[in-house]
Amino acid sequence: MTYSAGIIGLGKYLPERIITNRELEQLVDTSDEWIITRTGISERRIASAEQATSDLAIEAAKAALLDARLNAADLDLIIVATISPDMIFPATACLVQAALGATNAAAFDLSAGCSGYVYGLITAAQFVAAGLYQNVLVVGADTLSRLTDWEDRRTCVLFGDGASAAVVSRVPHGYGILGSLLGSDGTGGIHLHLPAGGSRRPASAETLENREHYIKMAGPEVFKFAVKVMQEATLQVIEQAGLTLADIDLFIPHQANIRIIDSSLHRMGVPLEQVFLNVDKYGNTSAASIGIALAEAVESGRLHDGDNILLVGFGAGLTWGSVVLKWYERGQSNE
Repeated sequence: MTYSAGIIGLGKYLPERIITNRELEQLVDTSDEWIITRTGISERRIASAEQATSDLAIEAAKAALLDARLNAADLDLIIVATISPDMIFPATACLVQAALGATNAAAFDLSAGCSGYVYGLITAAQFVAAGLYQNVLVVGADTLSRLTDWEDRRTCVLFGDGASAAVVSRVPHGYGILGSLLGSDGTGGIHLHLPAGGSRRPASAETLENREHYIKMAGPEVFKFAVKVMQEATLQVIEQAGLTLADIDLFIPHQANIRIIDSSLHRMGVPLEQVFLNVDKYGNTSAASIGIALAEAVESGRLHDGDNILLVGFGAGLTWGSVVLKWYERGQSNE
């Protein structure tokens, strides 16, 4: 027997500190106008010196559990999608498990870059649909400010810190995930990577001097990849779900760059009125991005019971993923 799997609780966390484009003008050769024109970003949140990725993840997880009306002991599994873990090991998910007191939950990390939230949702849904687990916590959290070269004008304007969380559980038949798609192309991995700090190039005086512990990105290549794959992943998952573009009530793309979003959706004829955007406030928060946008869409009243939502992400790997969900709002549906 298989079960319908969907989201029953959402949470998010954004650090208090805000860095505006005007502040970045003091750090590198850039301008507020240049950043907004090319990215759509006005400001981003930055974790405090005392905060690590797990701290952001824990706060988002607590909010999601509260929204789901569950206790930490009700969780069977915790998945943390991140490319900026507190440390190489143990997994950030284990740190979250300990902090929450989720004594009955298994825990592991998932590395899929900015696609991590979608990868996590689809992975969690398989456990729930198969009946192996009932409640799975998916967290997307990153502190990319720690991996950002604040002397590189091409990348430092793009990224911010944040966390989002979702509780995936059984939902009534016909609700939850209607279609899902995952993909990767490792041949493009070199276009967005962090060269040093792993087993290939361990930390050394040379890697530090060459600034190899910071994000390196080939902007034009990533842009072309993102526009193409966002369109393809959107159309393919909609077809898999047996729907059409007109059936989608709200599109929530990875909030990386407004030009990527505009270019891809324009090709499909999707008006911006059908898209939820918050890239201007937070920049690219990597694995946290889609989940933060989803939580804010609910908070702002953009989602209602029975709405069809499309989530689509793309990121380092290169990876991509998309999900179509029929939104389940407890108290409105027949439980």
